[in-house]
Amino acid sequence: MEITALCLIVASLRVNPYRSQFFEYESVSLSCEESSNSVGWMFKRNLSAAGNTSDCSADCGRTDGSRCFISDVFHCDSGVYWCESGLGECSNAVNITVTVGGVILESPVLPVMEGDDVTLRCRTQTPSNLTADFYKDGSLIGTESTGEMIIHSVSRSDEGLYKCNRRDLGESPESWLAVRVAGNTEWFHFLCTHILLPVLGLGLIVVLLMLLVVGLWKRHKGSRQPDPDVVTYADIKITQEVQPRRDRAVSVQPQPVYSTARKGKNQKANLSSDDVFQKW
Repeated sequence: MEITALCLIVASLRVNPYRSQFFEYESVSLSCEESSNSVGWMFKRNLSAAGNTSDCSADCGRTDGSRCFISDVFHCDSGVYWCESGLGECSNAVNITVTVGGVILESPVLPVMEGDDVTLRCRTQTPSNLTADFYKDGSLIGTESTGEMIIHSVSRSDEGLYKCNRRDLGESPESWLAVRVAGNTEWFHFLCTHILLPVLGLGLIVVLLMLLVVGLWKRHKGSRQPDPDVVTYADIKITQEVQPRRDRAVSVQPQPVYSTARKGKNQKANLSSDDVFQKW
């Protein structure tokens, strides 16, 4: 059931008397039978009326080791019951129904093996006619004068909700009959609950621890301050790109050439600006 889907099922919850339906003011005993050495089993219940989870010993019950006793059950005690340990282990879940009516159906509490015979008994609180009608999933499947119906060699097709009706007192609540297939199904269930789930859980814990360590290391590395006494040296080489040589055109200014004009052998000529010729 959904209640025990997240724990490792290593125990079996037993109900005494061995049925899932009870009249009010009856006494019920629950026991947790397990093959491991787990201690400190706690009985839990999820009441269908309140919809919350509580300890079996709250208000109406008392525990004694691996047992829980409820001296007087009431309609409000109807719900799902199971036991669990502090190590994450648990038992199968059992649905218990307490009725205020006068008719109940006695049927197996735990799943039955395929091929077994199953007895359904229509029980009343007061003496009455034994004839009872039996229903499966709302459809009439037979009428028995003894008040009992035997289903021979049950199969998966016999799974369903069963109830009975006493014509003078009314009908009982419905109870689910579960059929378990022997062989590979049991081995697969054992493999999942005892090997795969522990290995997956351990692997998840290892991954989480690794992520935590890596995160702490990165945080420590990022928060370290540089040591002022430590000097870091570096070789720096600066290279300058050699520009290609460019030929520059040199402009040469022409120099003036002066000449002196003379008129005679021993005479000086007076030069004017017109007498000076520049040769370019």
